[in-house]
Amino acid sequence: MLEDQTTAASSPTTWPSVYPQGYAVVDVETTGLARDDRIISAAVYRLDARGEVEDHWYTLVNPERDPGPVWIHGLTSEALEGAPLFQDIADEFSARLDGRVLVAHNAVFDWQMIAREYARAERVPPVSQRLCTILLSKELGLPLPNHKLESLAAHFGVVQQRAHHALDDARVLAEAFRPSLRAAAARSVRLPLHECRPLTEWTDRAVPRQSAGYGSYRPTSWRPARKRPACPYPNPGRYEDGKPLRQGMRIAFSGDTSIERDLLEDRAVEAGLHVATSISRLTSLLVTNDPESGTSKVVKARQFGTPVVDEAAFGQLLRDVEPASEG
Repeated sequence: MLEDQTTAASSPTTWPSVYPQGYAVVDVETTGLARDDRIISAAVYRLDARGEVEDHWYTLVNPERDPGPVWIHGLTSEALEGAPLFQDIADEFSARLDGRVLVAHNAVFDWQMIAREYARAERVPPVSQRLCTILLSKELGLPLPNHKLESLAAHFGVVQQRAHHALDDARVLAEAFRPSLRAAAARSVRLPLHECRPLTEWTDRAVPRQSAGYGSYRPTSWRPARKRPACPYPNPGRYEDGKPLRQGMRIAFSGDTSIERDLLEDRAVEAGLHVATSISRLTSLLVTNDPESGTSKVVKARQFGTPVVDEAAFGQLLRDVEPASEG
């Protein structure tokens, strides 16, 4: 089915010499999106230069704290209790990544989580570049309704069996990445490769450890950030293209996102941003994957001249949010 949907033009006889020689398609499930959240499962599909699968690997990881949104990933405290710690699987994980480009859907998130785990373990991950399949699909101009993994999979006829399970998500992405890579090679498209910078210092804050009760959390109760306090920082104004976000900026979201909206908003709050539920002249930035959707937020953003970025760009901006100005 997959091969039937990839045309001959998508299987070039000559391959761009500048393309990487191997890829590691990665998916991690986590306790959440904040800087102190942990990886609870990880999967890697190793691919050769042309995107063919070489092997795959999967492991649970004990986060030493509550598992977070169990209703999403299905991993309870009981299921993770006997799993290895990250430092116990770091060598194997490194062997899977070594010398390859890390490929992930919304890769900045997966890379951040991986980099933090390696920093906690006082290790350096052996990967220097990453490739985001959201950005690649944009480079290819794929006619996707949104930027969710399920939409990319459906476009290439890949059947997802168990969403939010690291091994199946990695398999689905590997199968969708192969025809994407071939299409890019056939058109000599420059791959959207970004540098992976490891963390050199890390300090964890105290977080709750695992407890038998955490596995029964429901979406309406497990994340205290759903009842968010007022942003403690003043609004510094609108986001300017090419400059970093600053604490206190008012951020609004519109439309589908590749990860759950509540978790994405929590991550913004964690960075010191104000999550707005509507658009006004005070809104600093609108995040949407479909700026032509015509939703009320998009229309108002256009009227007010509010800057707009997509989810992948927002993920990049969240890496380096400037502190609020003093005084």
